[in-house]
Amino acid sequence: MTIRLVEWSDGSGDVANVQADQTAVLHGRECKGIEMTVMQLDSFANGTWHSPSGKIRAIHSAVTGELIAEAGSDSLDFAAMVDFAVKTGGPALREMTFHDRAKRLKSLAMYLQDRRDQLYTLSYMTGATLPDSKIDIDGGIGTLLVFASKGRREMPDGHIYLDGEVENLSRNGTFLGQHICTPLLGVSVLINAFNFPVWGMLEKLAPSLLAGVPAIVKPATSTAYLTEACMRLMDESGIFPAGSFQLISGGTGDLLEHLGPQDIVSFTGSADTALMLRSTPSLLRKGVRFLAEQDSLNASLLGPDAVVGTPEFDLFVTEAVREMTAKAGQKCTAIRRMIVPQDLVGPMAEAISAKLAALVIGDPALKTTRMGALASAGQKADVLAKVAMLAGETTRIYGDPDRFTVDGADANKGAFLPPMLLRCDDPDAAVNVHEVEAFGPVSTIMGYRDVAHGAALMNRGGGSLVASVITNDVQVARDVTLASAAWHGRLYFNNRTSMGESTGHGSPLPHMVHGGPGRAGGGEELGGIRGVMHFMQRTAVQGSPDILTAIGGVWFKGAAEITPPKHPFQRVFNDLQIGETIWTEPRTVTLEDIEHFANFTGDTFYAHMDEEAAKANPFFPGRVAHGYLLLSFAAGLFVEPNPGPVLANTGLNELSFQKPVSPGDSVRVRLTVKRKTARTDEYGEVRWNVTLYNQDDDQVAEYELLTMVEYER
Repeated sequence: MTIRLVEWSDGSGDVANVQADQTAVLHGRECKGIEMTVMQLDSFANGTWHSPSGKIRAIHSAVTGELIAEAGSDSLDFAAMVDFAVKTGGPALREMTFHDRAKRLKSLAMYLQDRRDQLYTLSYMTGATLPDSKIDIDGGIGTLLVFASKGRREMPDGHIYLDGEVENLSRNGTFLGQHICTPLLGVSVLINAFNFPVWGMLEKLAPSLLAGVPAIVKPATSTAYLTEACMRLMDESGIFPAGSFQLISGGTGDLLEHLGPQDIVSFTGSADTALMLRSTPSLLRKGVRFLAEQDSLNASLLGPDAVVGTPEFDLFVTEAVREMTAKAGQKCTAIRRMIVPQDLVGPMAEAISAKLAALVIGDPALKTTRMGALASAGQKADVLAKVAMLAGETTRIYGDPDRFTVDGADANKGAFLPPMLLRCDDPDAAVNVHEVEAFGPVSTIMGYRDVAHGAALMNRGGGSLVASVITNDVQVARDVTLASAAWHGRLYFNNRTSMGESTGHGSPLPHMVHGGPGRAGGGEELGGIRGVMHFMQRTAVQGSPDILTAIGGVWFKGAAEITPPKHPFQRVFNDLQIGETIWTEPRTVTLEDIEHFANFTGDTFYAHMDEEAAKANPFFPGRVAHGYLLLSFAAGLFVEPNPGPVLANTGLNELSFQKPVSPGDSVRVRLTVKRKTARTDEYGEVRWNVTLYNQDDDQVAEYELLTMVEYER
């Protein structure tokens, strides 16, 4: 069996779609089809690749309908896969620090980025255009980079993540509490949908690996050839240790039966499948964590201010058409319901239809194609069945699935459909419009009476991943937020101010939570470090300051203070120890100091310059020193002026003043190494606890000082 391959032209961007052993001419260049056997999709288990076995599932090209691949996983020993992940992959990952794992995520991203062209070529067979493929492939690589960056910037160069601030559980500070997060000691099972074979894997895999938890990936079989190709690259890179990730090309067999309370299942797909998996008796019995990102009837509301001729009206048209056609509408975040003021339903429908009419549907490999095919014939059939269910409540105003043109491909053989815009005239009485999702290039437009009505229609979806509001009226944005935020995982507002830089209604970003309540599954993926926490256990640790310091790698007040052999500003990053402390000599604060600082800086606030006015203030006994004067004096007391490994002061955090300092009082400073974090190959960040005391040893101020310090000199 042979399949069609494509050859790129010399820079035109078009490709020649040529059957094996046939010839075509593209831009004057002769292109000959290449023979290739049907792809046998292997599974990656226990560190080796395994050929398809048992019941074989045929996979067909979304563009031509030809058989392109076969998959099957019946021979896999799923218990052994779990054991390999837990006993080989887990310990190897947990031996690294968060920063070590973050660096490897970055290296993996760069490795895939250098080889993404071969993934693009395979992606065409899923029905995706090049822009669609970039959403999937480049988006996945970008997600790796974001988690790599956040791991380095927001997590410690250690093995334990401190969650929140320390809690003082005793009068004298000898008994403290701290929430910590540590990696689960099991495996994450990542079950992904067909529409994003690369991004769907990497957006789950990145936080799992950063947490230190190995993964078993199960992609949807219909597009698994692209996932398999990506994982082959990941394996060939050798960046992560054996057991960090495995792949199932086929069914999961009895995999879920072998999971326990240290494991997690993260699923993306339909609500019905999520319910079936979530209800697996062994998962329920053993308390296996289950995350779901599922069906979502996302809505977009046009504000009443966005009338015809405004930038917001045109923006709504652009967003609506993009969400209907990108990935042929096969996005969990696509707009399914367009909610506009009643008097704008007609004009909006006309504007959207006009833009859709200019859209070229065709072979996704052609440069002129703007919308490719659905992922499979089965998916096409499902969309048509769902459109039929919507027919009783809607009127189709654009797109006839029986009459449309496809460039460069046979519409009858490929999984092509035109974008279909439906209109619902009575959204209050409708049921299916708010409950049935046609997972393709289909959306329904409906009218609302006022903002409260529009928000209520948004909420009829029963919980969504995202809802958008296009408005230039800030009050409309606030009203919709109060009325609808509880029903949506993300609210996306856009208008003339933000439209030039906004990322789009349907773009989940790794920085922000991706999930939603109710029908959307109740889960939260991505969201920066929040996403990493799903793969970790939060534990409340209680004990003395010394014990919490030893556990968390951060100095807590009351823990032992270590006297350094010389001034800590003369010690390199690698030599500094958590808890190293110096106490300065005291300095007396005079009235002349206060007046000089006031006149020099221009800060002549009455509390510093007017004795009677200051006494009338309930916070001050009379004239007092400026807070910033005290910070300046503190620096003068603890700073070592000579050149050394300290490169720069980059800021301070959590500054607070506890007691005023009057003329004649003295202050001294305790400077302690609080936390160390590697930053670059040359220097790391040292955070210091700086505490100021007066002559009675009362604390008058405290803050955290940030400096960059060389590793070696």
